[in-house]
Amino acid sequence: MKMSGAILSFMNLQSFFLKQKEAIRARTRQVVGMIQPEHMGWRPEKDALTIGEMVRHLWVSEEGVRRAALEGNFAYYEKRVPEGLRAVVGAPHPLEEELASLERVHRETLAAVSAFPIERWDEERVHEKLGFRRKIGIILMGINEHEVHHRAQLMTYLRILGTPVPEAVQRR
Repeated sequence: MKMSGAILSFMNLQSFFLKQKEAIRARTRQVVGMIQPEHMGWRPEKDALTIGEMVRHLWVSEEGVRRAALEGNFAYYEKRVPEGLRAVVGAPHPLEEELASLERVHRETLAAVSAFPIERWDEERVHEKLGFRRKIGIILMGINEHEVHHRAQLMTYLRILGTPVPEAVQRR
């Protein structure tokens, strides 16, 4: 393929992850910005996470999964797998505190992933007792997928509560 002097540049997986994470978080900020303090205890049914628990779950899991991927620290999974989700999430704090933690963990993830050598993304993290075996890059990409999943749940919750959430694409 002739490129007439143009330099073809490819984005590596690390750069892709970081750009995707920023784009995903920008949309998440729009959605969580619509949560009101009185929404924090609401859930659609008795066994579902409350809105507050879901916001807290977003940052707690991101932090735990990032540590498993980059540091080989499986503390999050060692508690979550045998004891369940609520054991690692804990009780939500006021909305402002949860949103601040969400942003803090996001910044920490961006910094840690930026500093982590791309050559190591193909290494596996293994925890035999938990039956866990995944490549670092796959674990990290799961952080983004997880946020999108729960953002969609929050959007549904907010719609049920009568809060119109912003469209992903502006209508003309």
